[in-house]
Amino acid sequence: MPGWTAILLAGSRPGGDPLTRSLGVDYKPLLPIKGEPMLLRPIRALLAAPSVGDILVMTQQPERLADVVPANARLILRRSDDTIAATLQALCADPSTSFPLLVTTADHALLRPEWVRQLINGASPESDVAIMLAERHTVQAALPGSRRTYLRFADGHWSGCNLFLLRGPPARVAVTEWTRVEADRKRPWRIVARLGPGLLLRYLAGRLTLASALDRLGRRIGCRIALVPAADGLAAVDVDKPADLADVQRLIGR
Repeated sequence: MPGWTAILLAGSRPGGDPLTRSLGVDYKPLLPIKGEPMLLRPIRALLAAPSVGDILVMTQQPERLADVVPANARLILRRSDDTIAATLQALCADPSTSFPLLVTTADHALLRPEWVRQLINGASPESDVAIMLAERHTVQAALPGSRRTYLRFADGHWSGCNLFLLRGPPARVAVTEWTRVEADRKRPWRIVARLGPGLLLRYLAGRLTLASALDRLGRRIGCRIALVPAADGLAAVDVDKPADLADVQRLIGR
């Protein structure tokens, strides 16, 4: 069997999700896209990815998805913690977890097997963690006018793709740090400031690359982090806002 265990994060934010509430849906993975629950689309992409073995569907309310997740020996429905960080930290600490892990989310409705392949093949074998990010020009080329949140560095403006690799338990420290990065994703200078005044000055001067920042971050927390630039800008498109949903519906319909 292939060596990568996929983690599909299929829960809902504590307190609910504004998009789903506005559409009268009370659990985000069940948001309908083209007549079917949203989480079925990334499930199919993961099942079709040659490097993926078992797929753990992690959700706070497994009973809500029991009749939605297809019957398949590779699909395992499991209860998650309340937050993404707590869920991934628990998985990394669990001796029964089968590494390496590929992590993505149920709102990644456009997920394609080739993006999974690019991340796995593009990540350095020496890395503990790999993340896929899409540069702004790539996103705009794939979906003109798309509005995303970008981290601005000397080598481009980068948007997350909800695709991560965790090679082993050392990745736990990176999960903890990434939650802080996510909290400050609209204020990159605060992220860089935690790495020291020298890097902050380089960032403010427009001379700090994202790869350099990730390298310094990895050395500070004791975890090797690899950046894999997305070849397809659509990898950065998830379903988080009404405009995202409209874009995804249109692209799938096409």
